[in-house]
Amino acid sequence: MDFTALRLFLKRLFKRKLVLFAAIVLALVVILAIAAPWVAPFSPTGMKVSQRLRPPSMVNWFGTDEFGRDILSRVIYGGRASLGIGMAVVLASMIAGTTLGLLAGYFRALDNIIMRIVDAMMSLPDILLAIFLVAVLGASAGNVVLALTIVYTPRVTRVVRGSTLVVRELPFVEAAHVLGVSTWRILSVHILLNVASPILVQATFIFAYAVLAEAGLSFLGTGVPPEIPTWGTMIATGQQYADQAVWLVLFPGLAIVFSALSLQLVGDGLRDMLDPKLRKAL
Repeated sequence: MDFTALRLFLKRLFKRKLVLFAAIVLALVVILAIAAPWVAPFSPTGMKVSQRLRPPSMVNWFGTDEFGRDILSRVIYGGRASLGIGMAVVLASMIAGTTLGLLAGYFRALDNIIMRIVDAMMSLPDILLAIFLVAVLGASAGNVVLALTIVYTPRVTRVVRGSTLVVRELPFVEAAHVLGVSTWRILSVHILLNVASPILVQATFIFAYAVLAEAGLSFLGTGVPPEIPTWGTMIATGQQYADQAVWLVLFPGLAIVFSALSLQLVGDGLRDMLDPKLRKAL
């Protein structure tokens, strides 16, 4: 592994202190979510009704909910579900969108068909389309991932298609044609590797969108079932007590804000670093 190249990459990425701070916050959230069984002070489902709606204290740092469950533990475990759903959406939409984008950008016969479908899907508001799909499929974590994948795949398709249209006209791709290189190898090696940068940047943005969308769907009651602790379900169930126990919605809300904002800032940093024109302006 070339550690010099990695060090240079990180140095350029974290040239702006705000991007470095966002990356640290994001890394902390991810580490807490992964290590939830070891760092959470209590069980996220353990009920102590006698301690319901207690404010933040030295025992329960984020307070307790209407069933006496520890909010800090639920926020930590909620990160596993919320970030897990976001990551699943990113992986699925990247695979589907990249495949469709490569096909649309490389094969002129498929371009019109794929892009008309993409345009039709993108004409609908993301959250409304997601609500419709989850309502049809049923409320579950898997169906939320499927619905959000369908919603965000067109975004990736447009980005990859636009980049493919540029790369396929470059001399090294034409040379590969002349040398008899197979179409599959041209797509998977010569073109895909050269459109990886915008795909990576788009992945960070879609990760943030997916976390926010999952929270919105859960808040509206059309997402993950309430028994699964996610940041969105915590806000949805805690809103009726918010006037007397604001911590029920404050802390999961802050988790959503900091996670989404950190992802957006890291995505901005990647875009500025990978775009030659923006990199010169830094």
